[in-house]
Amino acid sequence: MPTLPKGTVRVEHAWKRFRADRTLPMFQDQILLFGRWLRGYRRPYRWVLRDVNLHVDPGKTYGIIGVNGSGKSTLLKMICQTTFPSAGSVTAAGRVGALLEVRSGIHPDLSGRQNIYLYGNILGMSRADVSARFDDIVEFAEIGEAVDRQVKFYSTGMAIRLGFAIAAFLEPDVLLVDEVLAVGDARFQQKCLERISQVVANGTTLFYVSHDLPTVEAVCDRAMWLADSYVRADGPAREVVSLYRQSVGEQATLAADSDTGVRLLKVEITGPDGGQVLSGEEVNVRILAESEEPMFGAFHLGVSQGTAMPVFVIRYASSFPRGQFELRCRMQNLPLPKGRYALWGAMRAPRGSGISASLPWQPLGSFEAFGPNVIRAPNGVMVLSPVYVPTEWELS
Repeated sequence: MPTLPKGTVRVEHAWKRFRADRTLPMFQDQILLFGRWLRGYRRPYRWVLRDVNLHVDPGKTYGIIGVNGSGKSTLLKMICQTTFPSAGSVTAAGRVGALLEVRSGIHPDLSGRQNIYLYGNILGMSRADVSARFDDIVEFAEIGEAVDRQVKFYSTGMAIRLGFAIAAFLEPDVLLVDEVLAVGDARFQQKCLERISQVVANGTTLFYVSHDLPTVEAVCDRAMWLADSYVRADGPAREVVSLYRQSVGEQATLAADSDTGVRLLKVEITGPDGGQVLSGEEVNVRILAESEEPMFGAFHLGVSQGTAMPVFVIRYASSFPRGQFELRCRMQNLPLPKGRYALWGAMRAPRGSGISASLPWQPLGSFEAFGPNVIRAPNGVMVLSPVYVPTEWELS
């Protein structure tokens, strides 16, 4: 087999399985397990990944998305060879830097300084090469004089900053980042994304696992969607993320509980004059619902990109009658770029009012917005959140 260029990652027909969890080491449990073993029982295997294939060239960015337990972290661990496939092959050419957990690659009994040199040694770098990057690592991690303190005395934030700085500034050929950025604050996340861009520009291959779908779209060229141990989609990041968002919305709709006193009968979402929804233009939402009892409360509407976390939320408080009612909302300006979105809604009575009727937070429908790929503010900067959406409501 020819030698692969540094930074190339190849996964061919990879399968991975684990045995089912063991029972507690109690004497009675062991007696029962031994009896089942005599009758031919063996702990079953649980497949985590099935027939996964991918090929990533040096300097490319690849996102992996999916629900918790879909096999994302297991795939990264096979790439960095902390675990191995049950079948198939996984090859990563060159040095691999991984940030898979909060304290990934960090030894708690060593100081920050010792950990930096140890990690570089593991990557095969000379002490002189690590020393040349040492000050940049300490400055990025913002640990100052604590660099000579044992890591076990660091806060979680300090440990995350140190781990990412070591992994990113020692510039491995392949960098694996698994959701750890979600633990940091917004300023640190922004710093990390800027550093990731610099590392990728220098030729490092990036694998990025995150539930933050807009970030995956912004950072990654291609993406893979894992579900139930299988690859559901693999292709350009925008297309794969769109399919995943659509699936999340459909599953949330199926799981919505309607036995709460308020029932949705019909939801319509239209653009100007009843036509297509357009970016930056008027959007009309018509909701026909039925309540088992009269109530004074608030109806909330939110627009999201697949997940339950909305880009913006609007609210209307009023007295709602018993029986059927129609609620109309006119958003004067939709501040969203081209794409597919989900409309979410909820209805609540004030706490302590004694009214049980409510509508839990659930998807009401979806719509496609047509327009430019980005919406920019007057100063030229794209700002989507927080946003102001002027609205008009009407209840009948």
